Amino acid sequence: MKPIITLAGLVLAMAATAVQAEPIVIKFSHVVAEDTPKGKGALLFKQLVEQRLPGQVTVEVYPNSTLFGDANELEALAKNEVQMLAPSLAKFEQYTKQLQVFDLPFLFDDLASVDRFQKRAKGRQLLLSMEKQGITGLAYWHNGMKQLSATKPLRMPSDANGLSFRIQPSGVLESQFAQLGASTKKIAFAETFDALQTGTVQGAENPWSNIYSKKMHTVQPYITESNHGVLDYMLVSNSTFWFAIPHQIRTQLEGIIEEVTYEVNRAAEAANQADRDRIRKAGTSEIIELTAEQREAWREAMRPVWQEFEPVIGADIIKAAQTVNRKQRQ
Repeated sequence: MKPIITLAGLVLAMAATAVQAEPIVIKFSHVVAEDTPKGKGALLFKQLVEQRLPGQVTVEVYPNSTLFGDANELEALAKNEVQMLAPSLAKFEQYTKQLQVFDLPFLFDDLASVDRFQKRAKGRQLLLSMEKQGITGLAYWHNGMKQLSATKPLRMPSDANGLSFRIQPSGVLESQFAQLGASTKKIAFAETFDALQTGTVQGAENPWSNIYSKKMHTVQPYITESNHGVLDYMLVSNSTFWFAIPHQIRTQLEGIIEEVTYEVNRAAEAANQADRDRIRKAGTSEIIELTAEQREAWREAMRPVWQEFEPVIGADIIKAAQTVNRKQRQ
C-alpha cells in the first residue's frame, strides 16, 4: 500500500528542503591581523567548517576591524550583525565580574594551571556566565601570561613602590598596583611604547609577544618573568543565533572549535617563547627569574586583592582556581 502524501505534508517537506538549501552564514569579526594566532585561528575555523559542512555553513572572516572595531563589536553581536567574536576577557566586565578571576595577580602558577582551570567545571561554567545578556562563550583562546617590565629590577613586591604602571581599564589591576604602593595610568595599548619612552609611566605588564612586537624591551631595561596574570580572549557567539543552529550541525561546529582552540593556544605559547628568546638575545633588557621564595612573597602580597574582589567574582571560583596549581596553596 502506497503512503498517502497529504498537501500539508508536502508543504512541510518542501519547507524543510528550502531551509536546508540555505547555508548558515557566520560572520567572524576580530581586531587583529591575520598572521597572529587569533587571526590564523579564525581562518582555520573557516577552512575546517567549509571542508566538513559544505553547503551547510559558510564563514566570512573580517580581520583588522574591517567589519566592527573594539568599541562596537559587542553591540553588533547583540544585534546579530556579527555572529562570532574573540574579544579579550577584560571587554566583558560590563556583563560579568566573574571573569576578573583571570586578572587576579599571582593566583595561577603558570599557563598550564590556567588551562586546567578553563577545562574544569568552574572554568566551563564561566563560558555561560553571560547568557542572560545574549552572549554564549564557546572557548578560551590564549594570548599569554603577563610579565612585569620596569625601569628598575622588580624582585620583591616592595621594589614596585613609587613607580607608575600602564594598565588596561580594570579595577583589579588598579588594586593590584595600589597594593604595591605604585600608581597606575590607563593608556591605550598603541600608545604604551611612547608613554614608556617618555617616562610618563615607568612600567607595564604584557605577554612576551606584546613586549617584543611593540619594542617595549628597548625602553624597559628590566623584565620580571612574573607570569602573574593571563591575557586571554573568549570566543563568543550571539546566544539566539547559536542555539538556533540545528543540533547536529552545532555539535560538529563545537568539535571544530575544540580543534582550532588547541592550535590557537599552541601557536600563542610558541610565539611567546620565541619572542622571549628574541628579547634575551637583543640584550636590551635583563630578564629576572623569580625564585620560589620570591614568587611566594609576591603571592602573599597580592592576597588582599583576591579578598577585595571575592564578593563579585565568587569565593567558589577563586577556590577552584587555586586548586589547579600543582602545589595547592590555600
